[in-house]
Amino acid sequence: MTKEYDLVILGGGTGGYTAAVRASQLGLTVAVVENDKLGGTCLHRGCIPSKALLKSAEKFRELKEATDFGVQATEVTFDFNQAQKRKETVVQSLFTGVQGLMKKHHIDVFQGFGRILGPSIFSPMPGTISIDHGEESENTMIVPKYVLIATGSRPRELPDMACDGEYVLHTDQALHLEELPDSLTIVGGGVIGIEWASMMVDLGVDVTVLEFQEEILPTEDKEVIKEVKKQLTKRGATIVTGAKIMPETRKIENNQISVQYEKDGEIVTLISDIILTSIGREANIDDIGLANTKAETDSGFLVTNDVHQTKENHIYAIGDCIGGMQLAHVASKEGETAVEHMANADPEPWEDVQVPSCIYSYPEIAHVGLTEEEAKREGYELQIGKMSFQANGKAFVEGDTTGFVKVITNKQTSDILGVHIVGPKATELISEAGLAAFLDASGWEIGETIHAHPTLSETMKEAALAVKELNIHG
Repeated sequence: MTKEYDLVILGGGTGGYTAAVRASQLGLTVAVVENDKLGGTCLHRGCIPSKALLKSAEKFRELKEATDFGVQATEVTFDFNQAQKRKETVVQSLFTGVQGLMKKHHIDVFQGFGRILGPSIFSPMPGTISIDHGEESENTMIVPKYVLIATGSRPRELPDMACDGEYVLHTDQALHLEELPDSLTIVGGGVIGIEWASMMVDLGVDVTVLEFQEEILPTEDKEVIKEVKKQLTKRGATIVTGAKIMPETRKIENNQISVQYEKDGEIVTLISDIILTSIGREANIDDIGLANTKAETDSGFLVTNDVHQTKENHIYAIGDCIGGMQLAHVASKEGETAVEHMANADPEPWEDVQVPSCIYSYPEIAHVGLTEEEAKREGYELQIGKMSFQANGKAFVEGDTTGFVKVITNKQTSDILGVHIVGPKATELISEAGLAAFLDASGWEIGETIHAHPTLSETMKEAALAVKELNIHG
């Protein structure tokens, strides 16, 4: 006997389970179909485990630099196995929490691979879900009014450099390293590549980043990129931009791997213990039954409208499988928007420029809105305020005055167009800018808001005041 639901969600990652909870709050009956573990990539292979390891690396770096604080630590060593154990403990604790959320909100979870069927005896419309539990069990059929595809993504691999899990790794595999390499080549200088470079440099690994484009972190402001490169290079990383990997040049000798790249017409051979590829992600939409629907794809990602409907109005899609910003918090917001639309709850419209973007390297990086270059291309006349953490008392107390806050405003209206932070606690400080973007605030409004002293957030206030040259410090 088939079971009917208001909503069936394919994928129990951050976007999927958030959408499930929101749908339950709105009174819908909900089922989640998950082929692996609830929590998805973010919890098990991405955000959480990588940040747990980054935190271990941060603690190691800080302890080695603790002399100025009066801490005399001798023979400081790093136990990578213990760091991995802590990472797994963090993941398991959060996994248990997600499982609890499903029970609390009376959401049924089906373990298996879900496929969308076309019109059949179960339903005159495409959307019945057939759940494959493996060879030893018969498929389960469930019939929803709505389907939400939240199947996520997987690491993209280079055509000529397949990830073997030993010498060439993608980031999922790297999270399970049993020991640190002496040297590491990272192919790709985007967000994930730079986070891994920062982590490994802090742990004493010889790191080289090869980036095909002319600059790392292409979505960040140029001044931020300059500061990040300066700090990574200062700590020992080598960053090569405009580097083209030569096809079929990979060689393995003496338990090391070599690869050749071209830079300014010169061929360079680079030897390291491991190559980590970080060149983007591709959607997990193979074999989920899209051919049985009207849903369309573009460049390998599902196409949706502003409330995340596909061309099949009762089938929605969110998260990495639709491309876009590919951030866990974006997937969550997309999921909420989609189920609120299903439930006629009139979801609040939002735009990408309101979304905070964070990089958990050292120094931390975060931004909301447009870069200076993007704002100029869109024709705005700008007023910019900038404040260094060297003018902030709490930064001195913390022992980290690296970086700055940059506030970009529309000169005609004083509206904030973008806020960029590089420095201590940037990923926490950016939420104030996110709220300002949501409320369409001006720089003056941030500047007039009383900020506690001493706090790092005062740098945000001073940068906003600096737009009109009204800052007190700096």
